[in-house]
Amino acid sequence: MALDRVIALIFLLICVVYGYNAYFVMDELLPPFMRNNPIWPSTFPKVLSALGILVSLTIVLGIEKSNHTAEVAEINYRKLTEYKLGQAISLLLLMVFYAFALRPIGFLVSTTVFLVAGSAILGERRWGIMIIVSVIAAGFVWYLVDQVLGIFMRPLPWFLS
Repeated sequence: MALDRVIALIFLLICVVYGYNAYFVMDELLPPFMRNNPIWPSTFPKVLSALGILVSLTIVLGIEKSNHTAEVAEINYRKLTEYKLGQAISLLLLMVFYAFALRPIGFLVSTTVFLVAGSAILGERRWGIMIIVSVIAAGFVWYLVDQVLGIFMRPLPWFLS
């Protein structure tokens, strides 16, 4: 089995477990007054799991590959060292750092650092543009979530708020 299909199969299993939790576990925990609402807290996870299952099934079953297109280079697991694994692992570690840094450092600082560092890992070298875009994006997302949706997120480090 090709590497892309193995990864899609693992992703399919994750989406099935996530969907099971969204459809059955999360809905049982709802208080009675929320059961009459048209949109539940589990609505978005249900949509995500259904879309993830559809996408992974198209890859596992080979539906996305067409006979009319040119041959696309497949991932060769014997040549994994030739791919940019350093960038991928660095991004994964950066995501873990971002998750741990959200509470103590605050949303604005941690998101800005995450976006700047992530774009630097991927090869962007225009530091001025990276910093400006990261600050604007972090501020815009914080404003939408905190002010528009009313979900509190600590914007600054704990010692400044």
